[in-house]
Amino acid sequence: MKRIIFMLLIACSTLATFAATSPDLPKKPEKVIANLNAIIDIYGHKAGQSFAINRNPNTNIIESSEKIATFSCNTSDRSFETIAESFMADEPLCYQILHLVPGNKEVFKLKVVTNEGSKSILLRSKNEQEMWLMCTKNPENPQLRDAYAIVWEEGDFFGDKEVEGTVYMITSLRPDIYEKNAESNKRMFKIEGRVDANIADSLYNIYIADSRDALYALDDDDYVACVPVVNKRFEFQTELDHPMVGRLRCIFPDGSLCSAWIDLDFVPGETYRITVHNGYYDEDRDYERRVGRQSGRSLLVKDSGREQAFVARLDSMFTEGRYWHGNESSHQVVAVGNTLAVESDNEMEWWMKTISPEQKMRFEMKGKVLEGDMEALQGIYEQVGEKFSEAQEFNKKKGLVGNGMTPKLDPLYEQIVSLNKKMDADIQDLLKEAISAHMPASGLIELYGHMLGDTYSDQNKALTVMLLADPSKKGKKTQKYVQKLMEKYMEEMNTLVNEPKW
Repeated sequence: MKRIIFMLLIACSTLATFAATSPDLPKKPEKVIANLNAIIDIYGHKAGQSFAINRNPNTNIIESSEKIATFSCNTSDRSFETIAESFMADEPLCYQILHLVPGNKEVFKLKVVTNEGSKSILLRSKNEQEMWLMCTKNPENPQLRDAYAIVWEEGDFFGDKEVEGTVYMITSLRPDIYEKNAESNKRMFKIEGRVDANIADSLYNIYIADSRDALYALDDDDYVACVPVVNKRFEFQTELDHPMVGRLRCIFPDGSLCSAWIDLDFVPGETYRITVHNGYYDEDRDYERRVGRQSGRSLLVKDSGREQAFVARLDSMFTEGRYWHGNESSHQVVAVGNTLAVESDNEMEWWMKTISPEQKMRFEMKGKVLEGDMEALQGIYEQVGEKFSEAQEFNKKKGLVGNGMTPKLDPLYEQIVSLNKKMDADIQDLLKEAISAHMPASGLIELYGHMLGDTYSDQNKALTVMLLADPSKKGKKTQKYVQKLMEKYMEEMNTLVNEPKW
């Protein structure tokens, strides 16, 4: 962290040095300004002038100004005769110059952009009018444009050639920069974060994906940015052409990744604000209303096709005992010979809105721990599958049938028991947290359903297959232990089903 801050200081120092030794700032077109001011002072109509100026209250630098004056004079008047001469003399100082003569049919409007919005000023509206226009960068602020224009029409009055015209001297935001920034702002997604002083040495990894499934498939090292915390703040921004999903995950000072993270929608033109405390966080709740799951626009909502496939898989699972199936908005607990539906009635949605950020963070962290247990168990069963494949390949090569080699699974049985004991403790910890936070009974039943369907039923089926190949004592004890856990959670779930709702 100190190295990062040190490098930032060096960068700031380098920029300051460059600014001090950079070429001269843009110069004002003094001849044009003097010429136009002389026309206003000598020939201007006092009743036909408008003047406005806006300054930054902190720096006193002009942010926009507007000076428009009508005038009348003879074509032979000295100040009028030198218009072309002054514009051409200052031409090297401008980035745009335009001269339209009588007979040209082009109508010309000047776009004026300020912080309050934009408007167009009609400079030339008649074919008989002549016009000179010059645009330059403002010397005090290169993001501003100084526009100088004069438009007039000649006429014969009592034998003398006279002109009626208007002078324009306008300072505003440069339209090219403004339009580019406006378009960029429409595509920009930002995260603005604050952290408590006791966790100010942390970093944050940012992950981005096109979909929920793609986000979940990312590895820990697949981040797109690692954002430091500076002065208890961190910020990330990126331009997006379409809504995506992302993840915000903390890195502790020792380099380890936090076991919990935040998944959210990355939406062009939006800013997500978060304040991270030690163990919980406060987020921009209005962001969820605008673009997140509460708005119905979220890409993090489970895909209905995946949900239907999930339901079908569970329906084909264990036919003995009880099983669970459901979707995002409702769920159903089914017992053999006794079907009982438990409607959520939006209880969980209401509960998620009312729990404190601390409770939400603790619940999410414990859920991530349990998810890690399940992934570890899946890894063990994948090893079992590899051992079966190795044994089959060996027997095939040797031409052994019936009394061929069988996989030795006792070491894996030990790991399965160990991981199930840990998972049982973590499940109890999660349930304790859920109950202390007054999670509705419908939510608790859903938790039980996921555990029975995603862990114990699948394990019981896998262990049955394993025992057919290697009917060892450790294997039988392992299946008995898993079945015991399965029965325990079925009984707990039945108790909740038969109790009245909270």
